Parts: sequence; structure tokens; C-alpha cells
Amino acid sequence: MSRSIKAALALAIAALSWGAGAAAPNLPGRPATAQEVAAWDIDVRPDFTGLPKGSGSVLAGQAVWEGKCASCHGTFGESNEVFTPLIGGTTAADAANGRVASLVNGRQPQKTTLMKLATVSTLWDYINRAMPWTAPKSLTTDEVYAVTAYMLNMGEVVPDDFVLSDRTIAQAQQRMPNRKGMVTNHGLWDIKGKPDVRSVVCMTNCPVEATVRSSLPEAARNAHGNLAQQTRGFGATRGVDTTQAAPTARLAAVAPVAATAAVSGPDKAALALLRQHACMACHAIDTKVMGPSFKAVREKYRGDSAAAARLADKVRQGSAGTWDTIPMPAQAQVKDADLAAMLAWILATP
Repeated sequence: MSRSIKAALALAIAALSWGAGAAAPNLPGRPATAQEVAAWDIDVRPDFTGLPKGSGSVLAGQAVWEGKCASCHGTFGESNEVFTPLIGGTTAADAANGRVASLVNGRQPQKTTLMKLATVSTLWDYINRAMPWTAPKSLTTDEVYAVTAYMLNMGEVVPDDFVLSDRTIAQAQQRMPNRKGMVTNHGLWDIKGKPDVRSVVCMTNCPVEATVRSSLPEAARNAHGNLAQQTRGFGATRGVDTTQAAPTARLAAVAPVAATAAVSGPDKAALALLRQHACMACHAIDTKVMGPSFKAVREKYRGDSAAAARLADKVRQGSAGTWDTIPMPAQAQVKDADLAAMLAWILATP
């Protein structure tokens, strides 16, 4: 973190925390302490500034991965079921050369994280701050080192017996497959850099070519549920009904699609609660997304008088294994009345 950012952070904390009787005129609260600033100052730079002491082996990382990562990313980081693949598309030759060949020749159909990553510090920093998805920042420092080592091992960057630490991470950096792929002469890096694109903007009587340029194959179009039902539940949203065939002869006008269209009364209220509590991020009404559809849940528990109570416990405590290996994180924050209304609708909807 740069000095200017640290200074701004300290001022921001101070603005929130100065108390009565403090010596700072015209500002509430008190100056931020060094410990308070340090709690926010957790970033790790490419030169490894900010990297804490610790270590983790590839073998230890495999255990962490299988317990906390594989359900979303696959056993070997290659899964495309929940998130895009993390591992794949790199070779031992790439690690030796420092440039991923498949990024240049275009032979890899999908760019994985390890293909694009230039610095191992970015991988370590992101895992430390944001993973696992259901419990960010819950990994210990040694676990972060270990799972990073395991990912690098799956990408043929480090050997099976490698131990990643604050002392050996520079060795891993020297073998990052795309370490020579970072460019800095663009506007995202430097305000004086060249723009990513150059074009002349048309502002009046702009011609529109009404042809479809790309579309999903029909087999994949609705593979993860109707996209129109997975948009956020507030504001002007746009989506496409993927249960319908894709347009072929002309561009379809993409109009805002209300996820609660054609429903009213209790149905509309229940759907609003399901979106408010992010249930629709993993579930759809009648199509499997990451979790089962509400229709499938209703069918499974049809005629079970204790279903509502058992499902409420699963929502409160989290669950995994009933439908597949993808875990449902605990949702203890949902109000009892909201949970009862949602479950009543799910179990009773014809």
C-alpha cells in the first residue's frame, strides 16, 4: 500500500473515530492508531511488500483444497461448473519461457486464471482476502501459502515437494508461466498510457446492422436456468429469457425483464424475499442452477409434514450432500418470518 493511500486511510478512519475532547479541531473522533491502519493494510505487492511470514507445502495445500476449494473449482481446478477454470492451458515450457504460448496462438478455448496471471503475489493476495467463497478471510496464513503452492503445482510451476513461504515465493515467481506477459503502456496502468481502443463515436443517425453476431449453442443456452430470473431484484434490470429459442434472423430487442412478471400477491412477495436474501443466485424456480430448483425441492418433500422445519435448519446451519457436493452456506441472518414465508411458498407452489 502506498504512503498516500495509507495517509488517506488513516484520515478516513480518523474522521469516523475522533471523540469528544480530542485535539483535532473541526473533525469528530481521534487519529487512527497504527494497529487500526495495519488491520486494513493487508495487500501484497508484486515485490512481496506486505507478505507475512509463514509457509505451506503442496501436500498441505491439497488437503485445504479438497476441504474448502474443490466444491466450487473442481478437484484439479479445471471445473467449469460453478466458476471458470483456474488451472489449465499452461505447460512446463511456459514456466521456463515466462510467456503462455496458448495466449499467443489462440489454441486454448478458454483462458484460465493461471494462464493470465503474471505475479504470484496477486494469487496469494486474492486467496487471502476473498477465499473461500463462503467464508472470506477465514484461512490462516499458512493455509494461504499451502493452497497457493498446490495451485502452482497443478499448473506445473513448482514440484510436488515444494514448500511455499515468504522466503521461497520469489523462486515461484521466477517460474510463473505468464510472468513476461504483463504490459504497462496502457491507460489502465498509467494515465498517460495509450487507450485500449480507438474509434470515432457516432452520435447522430447512427446505422445499425440488424444481424446476430454471436449466440450460445441451444444445448448450453438454458443449462444453468433462465437468465431472466437471475438478475438483481431491484432497479432497471436487463436479461433474456433463455427458455425460449435464440433469435436467428434479426437482433432481438433486449427489454427489461421483470423477474416477477406474471405473478402477483403472495407469489410476488415470496419471490421478492428469495431475491432479497440472494436465494435466486443459486436456485431457480424450475431449473437447476448451482443448487436444485424450487420445483425439485417441492417434489422431494411432497407430503412430508416436517419438511419446513428440516429445511429451515438446513438454511440456518448450511448444508451439503443432499443434492450434490456444492455446499449451501449458512444463512443465520434471515428473519424467521421471511424464512417461513419463503419455505411455505416453495413447498406449496403447484
